[in-house]
Amino acid sequence: MTSLKKLAYRGAIWTILGYGMSQVVRFGGNLVLTRLLVPEFFGLMAIVNTLRMGIELFSDIGISQSIVSSKRGDEPDFLDTAWTLQIIRGWIIWLFCLVLAFPVASFYEEDRLLWLIPIVGLSSVFDGFSSSSILTLMRRIDLKKSTLFELSVQVFTLVCLIGWASFNPSIWALTFGLLLGAIYKMVGSHFLISGYRNRFVWDKDAVKEILSFGKWMFMSSALMFASEQSDRLILGKLLSFELLGVYTIAYTLASLPRQVIKQLSYKVIFPAISNQTQLPRSILREKIISQRRVLLLGCAVLLAALVAVGDLLIATLYDDRYAQAIWMMPILCGGIWFSLLFYTISPALLAIGKPLYLAQSNLARFMMIGLGLPLVYYSFGLIGAMIVIALGDLPLYFVNLYGLWRERLSCIAQDIQITIFYIAVLALFLYIRYFLGFGIPIQTIP
Repeated sequence: MTSLKKLAYRGAIWTILGYGMSQVVRFGGNLVLTRLLVPEFFGLMAIVNTLRMGIELFSDIGISQSIVSSKRGDEPDFLDTAWTLQIIRGWIIWLFCLVLAFPVASFYEEDRLLWLIPIVGLSSVFDGFSSSSILTLMRRIDLKKSTLFELSVQVFTLVCLIGWASFNPSIWALTFGLLLGAIYKMVGSHFLISGYRNRFVWDKDAVKEILSFGKWMFMSSALMFASEQSDRLILGKLLSFELLGVYTIAYTLASLPRQVIKQLSYKVIFPAISNQTQLPRSILREKIISQRRVLLLGCAVLLAALVAVGDLLIATLYDDRYAQAIWMMPILCGGIWFSLLFYTISPALLAIGKPLYLAQSNLARFMMIGLGLPLVYYSFGLIGAMIVIALGDLPLYFVNLYGLWRERLSCIAQDIQITIFYIAVLALFLYIRYFLGFGIPIQTIP
């Protein structure tokens, strides 16, 4: 086994372990917080965090991707220039939070957003001062240290959230808990690599290279936000904040497989392919497909299991205030399959320097959600809205297929084979569930 393959396998193991532990912490924390705080607070924070994430993605200039893929990614001047740009970007994000607070509060007719948005937005400033050592570890596919650090950040943040909510069960618990977590991450990141210190540097060649790559990443990231977060912004206007909070719980659980693959895509698949882009396209394609097959087979079994029993998990873990999440979850989870197909191959296009295809894919998904969601909601209600969101990954996947075909990296035959396998496994799990007397996952639809 080559050293790169060993690094990739080791990185995949740490990514999956880290994400698994992260979700245990996350859902354990959610179970506690949902008993301490009312659903309305989660709906409010869904709007705030979605807006902040949107500003971050709309200002994405490809700093992290440049460090991972650039030939200069290990040079101190390049890293320090990237860090300087990162700090500038953090302040710009916060300024946009200040500017947008009033119009957003007016749009949702919620005065609390006037101060929630700027305060939570400060976390972007702290993130800007975080060390670039996090990205250096990713470039090296050395994920043990970064995974454990990210887990410690999550645990610290959760302790702050629960501690504050226990003594003061208000929206302030969610607000300042996040800020304290961002401060911890900022400080701790500078101790990840011994002797690794960032300083303010402005290397014009490095700036030019980062921004040259970043012009496409900006478009891609902006459209990624529009495609992945527009559902919450639209539903925030159509639904009550309480029902939005319920939807957020269902969506979070349904998205578990997608988030695992996104982590692998960003932290392992992208760096691994970036190290092999010099290979002839046919050889690169075969290497990608052979490794992807094993990953997708595992994903098919896990996703089918989650679709089959996810509603039972929500019914067991959450109280009656979250009852509507029971039927939402299997519908949302069912459409995740095309997202898994997408994220296991899309890093190849990014690695060969073709982020435009990623932008086009996200544009297609945004058009599906942005246009279809309000129209279907007014015609078919909340059930129709959930179906549109579940099918939102279809256009994302098909546009990406076109890009792969253009770049001689097509994987359509493999996708068809494993999709048939996924459907068969799902049918088997649903039959077993029904045979055992648990009915079907969507039987609680009102």
